[in-house]
Amino acid sequence: MTVLRMDHVGIVVEDLAAATEFFLELGLEPQGEMSIEGELVDRIIGLEDVRTQVTMLQTPDGNGKVELIQFHSPPAQPGDASAPSNALGIRHLTFAVEAVDDVVARLERHGAELVGEVVTYGNAYRLCYLRGPAGVIVELAEPLS
Repeated sequence: MTVLRMDHVGIVVEDLAAATEFFLELGLEPQGEMSIEGELVDRIIGLEDVRTQVTMLQTPDGNGKVELIQFHSPPAQPGDASAPSNALGIRHLTFAVEAVDDVVARLERHGAELVGEVVTYGNAYRLCYLRGPAGVIVELAEPLS
């Protein structure tokens, strides 16, 4: 076997503080903040003069991590923050939650917007897509049993 586990998902954001607050409101837990820069970083990610600020968060069970990255140098490149759910590339992150309606209301206070609507999917879940920081779609899944 080659893969041991998926370690984390990295999200480049324009406003690190706001993105951090969004994911803390969702229920992720802070793991640390750091500045990352230097020649090795430049070589790893293929950019020059990299200077970033990073916040690492994890799910309460410790199995999922999200790395939020704000680039100070070179400046972040704009993406399509309103890309539809079927655009190519990574489109969404899914989190199992309790009380999806409550979570939606709390995240909307942090700028999240429903992509569609909250629906009951069979007898298994209440599901929805929200657009969060940097246009990332966050799927919320409330198990029904």
